[in-house]
Amino acid sequence: MKIGYLDFVEQSFDFPQGAFGLEKNQLTFHGISLAKLVEKYGTPLKLSYLPSITNNINEARNWFNDAMVKVNYQGKYNYCFCTKSSHFSFVMDTVLKNDVHLETSSAFDINIIQNLHKKGKIKPTNYIICNGYKLPQYLKNIVEIINDGFENVILSVDNTEELHNMLGLTDKKFKVGIRIASEEEPKFAFYTSRLGIGYKEIVPFYKKMIANNEQLELKMLNFFINTGIKDNAYYWNELNKCVSVYCNLKKICPELTTLNIGGGFPVKNSLAFEYDYAYMIEEIITQIKQMCNAEGVDEPDIFTEFGTYTVGESGATIYTIVDKKQQNEKEKWSMINSSFMTTLPDAWAINKRFIMLPINNWDKDYERTFLGGITCDSEDYYNSEQHLNAIYLPKYDKNKPLHIGFFHTGAYQESLAGYGGIQHCLIPAPKHVIVDYDKDGKVADKLFAPEQSHESMLDILGYE
Repeated sequence: MKIGYLDFVEQSFDFPQGAFGLEKNQLTFHGISLAKLVEKYGTPLKLSYLPSITNNINEARNWFNDAMVKVNYQGKYNYCFCTKSSHFSFVMDTVLKNDVHLETSSAFDINIIQNLHKKGKIKPTNYIICNGYKLPQYLKNIVEIINDGFENVILSVDNTEELHNMLGLTDKKFKVGIRIASEEEPKFAFYTSRLGIGYKEIVPFYKKMIANNEQLELKMLNFFINTGIKDNAYYWNELNKCVSVYCNLKKICPELTTLNIGGGFPVKNSLAFEYDYAYMIEEIITQIKQMCNAEGVDEPDIFTEFGTYTVGESGATIYTIVDKKQQNEKEKWSMINSSFMTTLPDAWAINKRFIMLPINNWDKDYERTFLGGITCDSEDYYNSEQHLNAIYLPKYDKNKPLHIGFFHTGAYQESLAGYGGIQHCLIPAPKHVIVDYDKDGKVADKLFAPEQSHESMLDILGYE
């Protein structure tokens, strides 16, 4: 009995599901024919589907607001976008259309804020939460936007020295947040985050540096767990410690009104992905409410800084299998027309897994294979899926090229790979296509950037 790739997938997962469907044995993504995009633009190809960004923002906002209503929570919810996950202008434009606030990480982030403000895409009333270790130029740029009238800039203090430095740059009153140095899971090589101020040091720091300084207004306590928001004892323990610090600080600092629980929501990395977002949010809100009520303090407004969750599921990366190599009796290699190291650096550097599916040939027989990139580096490969511990694809047929897609790749990959710069083995950055609704409400695609040229690389490297 002949069993095709579609039969294999249907035996393993609930399919079609979510953004993924099938039309004439070809994969669709949010109803878009990927085969047609490949035919139009070729591969390798980066794809950004912008409506996904709006959808995820609205979903999270609804989950938080619903949870607050359900448990009679008295604070408000504010959605912040973590800009470092994707700095592209089309991403920022889409995010800001959804009335969200921004979190920054470096000096140049503030230059982006200024550019968006000049174009009327951001208002001086937007919250700008300035995180990260702040070198002098970063602090100077923060002062610039405060002087330009941005009234809700929050300097999230990473260390005591940067607050001293900031006070030396401006006489204006400004808002302050304090980042908590959370403790990491025992499996880490270190136990305490390098970022922020320790739990026990926060109240003394406030009393010494902020309480009696009329130039400073403490508005926010920041909390972030490196491993993300997970339903495990470690996360709940760290959240409880954070809320405890908030309550102690609130009792002596009435102007403190906000708890920032950071980011950390996961995105789907498998067709077998399971995560109950609504449950996690309701549980977080419930625990914060219960602890504040027990301590007799007002429930704080809640901020989140979702980056990967906001943009991750908007991205896809598409390749073509250009060759098949039988290296020994057991190993079959399918070679893509690009490099994993340069286009999906997280897959190479931290063994991150993405949803991987063929674009076409779903009616063909399938086989187990390894995926190899075209650089000469032995690390340029992708060989397993979290749910299968193997890769299965339709059998290679040189007369009918197989295209494959990696999905939910919209966060960090371009910035980590050095978008527009020098790639390993001088493999060019792929062309980049944006898909969005046009003014008539129809889905439309456009080329954002062509494949990187050799001229641009030679120019960067100093050749004439």
